[in-house]
Amino acid sequence: MKTIIIGGGPAGMMAAITAAQNGDDVILLERMRSVGRKLSITGKGRCNVTNNAPIDEFFQNIPRNSKFLYSALYQYTNEDLIRNLTKLGLKVKVERGQRVFPVSDNALEVVDKLKKEMDRLGVKVIVNTKVNQILVKDGKVEGVKTDDKKYSCDKLIIATGGKSYPLTGSDGNGYRLVQELGHTIVEPKASLVPLETYEKNELQGLSLKNVAITVKDGDKKIYEDFGEMLFTHFGLSGPIVLSASSYILRVKNLEEKLKQKKITIHIDLKPALSMEKLDSRVQRDFEEHSRKQFKNCLDDLLPAKMIPYIVKLSHIKEDKQIDQVTKEERTTLVNLLKDLTFTMKDFRPIEEAIVTAGGVDVKEVNPSTMESKIVSRLYFAGEILDVDAYTGGFNLQIAFSTGHLAGSVSKDVE
Repeated sequence: MKTIIIGGGPAGMMAAITAAQNGDDVILLERMRSVGRKLSITGKGRCNVTNNAPIDEFFQNIPRNSKFLYSALYQYTNEDLIRNLTKLGLKVKVERGQRVFPVSDNALEVVDKLKKEMDRLGVKVIVNTKVNQILVKDGKVEGVKTDDKKYSCDKLIIATGGKSYPLTGSDGNGYRLVQELGHTIVEPKASLVPLETYEKNELQGLSLKNVAITVKDGDKKIYEDFGEMLFTHFGLSGPIVLSASSYILRVKNLEEKLKQKKITIHIDLKPALSMEKLDSRVQRDFEEHSRKQFKNCLDDLLPAKMIPYIVKLSHIKEDKQIDQVTKEERTTLVNLLKDLTFTMKDFRPIEEAIVTAGGVDVKEVNPSTMESKIVSRLYFAGEILDVDAYTGGFNLQIAFSTGHLAGSVSKDVE
């Protein structure tokens, strides 16, 4: 059987490998000059391939259409993926939050192992090729049309990704292709994306580790996390901020609340210390540096780049001698360190998102096979589907699992 796959990301490569293992004659069409472009930059170039949590816990981390993924995730679990990657020679390790990474911390190694397996199985990879049309006759897929050629097939798997990181090939072209066939596209939105804030940010480029954040919708807490973050020229980024964005995306009447400045991000710079313990720590520092000016006694508490910013927000005169600082002023400083607050203005553009929320309406896809309910012999895998998860390796596992399921269906194709 001849199978064509559009898209050489993790879902497309897994679909190609699985279909070839089943004996299919497989062609993978990739519009970029090489496959795995987006995979090579995931996890800051380290590639968080999956999560090591029990598979039934995955569904708690998939806020949209999780039930649709039952067949895919149970038929090809995280354990299956780790086992198969290990067979390909990839050594993995488990880090905080059960995140699974290659021991080499190199995403390119993951791409290389998958490429070599496709090559070993005889998958024909054709790069620099954009599909312009899906050819259908009597309700069944017959092939695809590119700029200069037609390819016939018995089965077509679309794994074109969403709209995030278009420079890696995910530019939304897959949505157009399937809309022309009658499929519904749930509006794509940015998920796992940096946040723009109303505050003018003077901390651009500063990265913080071991901080805690709380996101609030008015007085209601909607998200809490601990880890690493980054200040940017537009606002906030980094792992815990990207995770937060997924939760914020699902706030009701979000656009109105952003205009009303009701979504706030609260950063605890000293999460290991209670208010009382931090106050005692600050008092000790003040006693030790009692003859110094206020601006010169925060080196033990804060990164150098942050000191002028905190001094300004505290409204304590920077040249004020420490032994002149009042208890009320010291309390203000402690409160700032425990609750540095930013007001969210918007998400960054979808092109900067790690993951796209939205895509092909899953009501129009058979969850047991990933086949279209509208066009026979047409299958979907990965981010083009209206499913997305929180950070931690869950999105890549969805890509691999749906790719495996779509690639598995071989003998059942009429």
